[in-house]
Amino acid sequence: MMQSGLPQCNTCGEPVGLDSNGNVFVACLECNYPVCKACVDYEIKEGKKACFRCAAPYEDNVTYDEAGVEASGSHKNKTTHLTNEQDHGLHARNMSTISTVDSELNSESGSSIWKHRVESWRERKDKKKKNVKESKASKEVEQIPPEQQMEEQQFSEAAAQPLSRIIPIPRTKITSYRIMIIVRLIILALFFHYRLTNPVDSAFGLWLTSVICEIWFAFSWVLDQFPKWQPINRETFIDQLSLRYEREGEPSQLAAVDFFVSTVDPLKEPPIITANTVLSILAVDYPVDKVSCYVSDDGAAMLTFESLAETSEFARKWVPFCKKYEIEPRAPEFYFSQKIDYLRDKVQPSFVKERRAMKRDYEEYKVKMNALVAKAQKTPDEGWTMADGTPWPGNNTRDHPGMIQVFLGNTGSPDIEGNELPRLVYVSREKRPGFQHHKKAGAENALIRVSAVLTNAPYILNLDCDHYVNNSKAVREAMCFLMDPVVGQDVCYVQFPQRFDGIDKSDRYANRNVVFFDVNMKGLDGIQGPVYVGTGCVFNRQALYGYGPPSLPSLSKSSSSSCCCCPSKKKEEKDVSELNRDSKREDLESAIFNLKELNNYDEYDRSMLISQTSFEKTFGLSTVFIESTLMENGGVPDSANSPTLIKEAIHVISCGYEEKTAWGKEIGWIYGSITEDILTGFKMQCRGWRSIYCMPLRPCFKGSAPINLSDRLHQVLRWALGSVEIFFSRHCPLWYGFGAGRLKLLQRLAYINTIVYPFTSLPLVAYCTLPAICLLTGKFIIPTLSNLASVLFLGLFTSIILVSVLELRWSGVGIEDLWRNEQFWVIGGVSAHLFAVFQGLLKMLAGLDTNFTVTSKSSDDTEFGELYVFKWTTLLIPPTTLIILNIVGVVAGFSDALNNGYDSWGPLFGKVFFSFWVILHLYPFLKGLMGKQNRTPTIVVLWSVLLASVFSLVWVKIDPFVSKVDSKSIAQSCISIDC
Repeated sequence: MMQSGLPQCNTCGEPVGLDSNGNVFVACLECNYPVCKACVDYEIKEGKKACFRCAAPYEDNVTYDEAGVEASGSHKNKTTHLTNEQDHGLHARNMSTISTVDSELNSESGSSIWKHRVESWRERKDKKKKNVKESKASKEVEQIPPEQQMEEQQFSEAAAQPLSRIIPIPRTKITSYRIMIIVRLIILALFFHYRLTNPVDSAFGLWLTSVICEIWFAFSWVLDQFPKWQPINRETFIDQLSLRYEREGEPSQLAAVDFFVSTVDPLKEPPIITANTVLSILAVDYPVDKVSCYVSDDGAAMLTFESLAETSEFARKWVPFCKKYEIEPRAPEFYFSQKIDYLRDKVQPSFVKERRAMKRDYEEYKVKMNALVAKAQKTPDEGWTMADGTPWPGNNTRDHPGMIQVFLGNTGSPDIEGNELPRLVYVSREKRPGFQHHKKAGAENALIRVSAVLTNAPYILNLDCDHYVNNSKAVREAMCFLMDPVVGQDVCYVQFPQRFDGIDKSDRYANRNVVFFDVNMKGLDGIQGPVYVGTGCVFNRQALYGYGPPSLPSLSKSSSSSCCCCPSKKKEEKDVSELNRDSKREDLESAIFNLKELNNYDEYDRSMLISQTSFEKTFGLSTVFIESTLMENGGVPDSANSPTLIKEAIHVISCGYEEKTAWGKEIGWIYGSITEDILTGFKMQCRGWRSIYCMPLRPCFKGSAPINLSDRLHQVLRWALGSVEIFFSRHCPLWYGFGAGRLKLLQRLAYINTIVYPFTSLPLVAYCTLPAICLLTGKFIIPTLSNLASVLFLGLFTSIILVSVLELRWSGVGIEDLWRNEQFWVIGGVSAHLFAVFQGLLKMLAGLDTNFTVTSKSSDDTEFGELYVFKWTTLLIPPTTLIILNIVGVVAGFSDALNNGYDSWGPLFGKVFFSFWVILHLYPFLKGLMGKQNRTPTIVVLWSVLLASVFSLVWVKIDPFVSKVDSKSIAQSCISIDC
């Protein structure tokens, strides 16, 4: 019976009722939190004898009785239906000014949502307890045969084996390497002491410039070297993974994985390349019902949509062929182009016949794809139309609705053998004028929400459209870490190295990045894990949602319950330093609470904690998506129907969904830089997560790299510009994340190195110019060497060589790869990095933004054809000018030595060696300028000669580093000579 005038219970929504004296029932005398007696009795029965708002203990007059239990049990009949709540939530999405906190705590519909969740959790808990009791009773009744007991015992022993192990670097290799690093540090200190105490007075400006540059180079070396202090290798045991989670005759217990593939412009990223990536995903060696592939078309191109339709048809033949004969790789373009004996290890007589038929089918498929590309070259005046005659919704790429199409899956077409295929979903998020869409990072966040609504796999693997799965067991490799109950508890992602096809054997422009992926990343794996590099990475979905790892210390119930509703007295008594520290921690914690805190609460307390937290302000106005974020093991409700989920998925990719939420700020891919990968991984590790570096013998993923000079420099420019943007942002590792103290020192040094390396271009350009200046002026940056100075220089060069040799020894990297890396460090430093610094400064000071250029992916069949393609860019001018200046300087130096006699040859060799060091490092750049015909483009020659000539003439006119002599001294010297 309803009692008017009484406050409502914040748990069940019923009136709180009266006590035995006829007064309003009050459970907690500290905060007067309105809770009815039935709910309080239920809490006391469950062992919780304190207020879940202020944590004050209940008074003695609050006792448990049976009537209270019955009353609390009757609450289930008084909650509203979920369908009505969802309708109300859909209506509320159109209200931009809705207060989510008030709606959750005070509104009837909001409280009913959480009440429904409370009751569902209680029902599941009771059902689980009942099942456990029944299973125990059945085991007592039935006697298990001894053979089965022995088999289960063997299985349990095998399943208890670790899924991976750490292989440390042998002590004989790593100890000598560390000792040599310390020795080099000592020699560097002595070297700088000598350099600072022995200035060159005759060329003070040159000397000062060189010392400043050398100090910066030493600082950069320290940032790069010490994160490699403790490198490790890892080994996985895929067989143990199968033994633990896949038993014969039982459903697979492996976790589901959602694949993300992103593409923008199908004319720059050929559809056949994207299609090969998709086909390799659909054919992975993993349970079919555990794999879903989401393709993000951020250009809303009908060509991408139609190519996926053709790809889904070809997949019906290709996937069963791959799994039947266990071929590698499972991208048809790269499988059929292999120059190996494809009959090796194949014993089935039908293989040759089916392979030939499959190759014919693939050639026909390529013809269809090429026809689509040819048709898309010219857009019709009236726009594109689909097969049914309706206009294509994405004709205006900047103003179109969201689009989702499910091609394959449990409701789609099976393969030719009648088996189910993995789910394939096309996604194009909504775009409207006036909204910031955040490029690739925004597209990835849209895929997070779509996949959470449709499949909600607990793990996400993202790939660029040109990175195909080269190892069909790649997902199993990652699961050896993520599904390990010991290792994977605090792992936010597993990063794989990037490997590339189509690179020339000499790797002229260091496209393979072998030193970074095989040396630096192994070093980081021994600290807190590798950085996220943008592709080939398997994420824990909970980490992307901003939750902290389970190992973080949990908050007490009193603190967590009081902070959401009203400030406690203790909170008001905090001093300023504590408040500042707490604010820093809160800035790091984008999560509402960490996972361990969530797990420590039972269902009822957890529901109350959730009900007091503003989920909608964090995740957006979608009850379906918010529900999915709380499911740590993933999955969607069995009662969910496809039309409703598709409608909700369309809603979460609307262009205004992220407004006034934490998307891109604290959760998902982080905005603020065109290199969103560095920011995203950095934020996760600041919260206490760690990452894993996985390097199987067979590379798991392979991609294409821009092998011509211009495209390579533009790629490096984009990476460097992203680092500069992070440096000037609030997420700069120099100051961000110190409050929580969860990022290790060496890990922070590594992140600092990733954002300051573009600034090395300034001292590098100056240092590469010094040899030419020294040769042209006859001055030098080093005074006449003494015996001690000679020993210091010899020791410095020897230590540099020995550290490099020992690094090659433990890493297994070749000396040619190390040399190519050094060469391109100079090439990129004096060109792309220099431009990135100035563009970043212009963006910060003047607000001038730079457009993101998609790197073209070549589908040319000519081997290394792109290597010799020349494209004009202003990035070529600075290194070309440096080459010409140093060549002119060498010629001038030798001419001067020939004119001045024997005594001038000694100082000349030091200057010439310095100049040749610059030319030798820029030699690959010089070869790139020459092209295949060994001819430099005229425009490059003209600009470089012009700049070099102007610089030389100005230098001769100013002559800043030559000491000035007045006319009186000259006259006196002349008089003395005459006398």
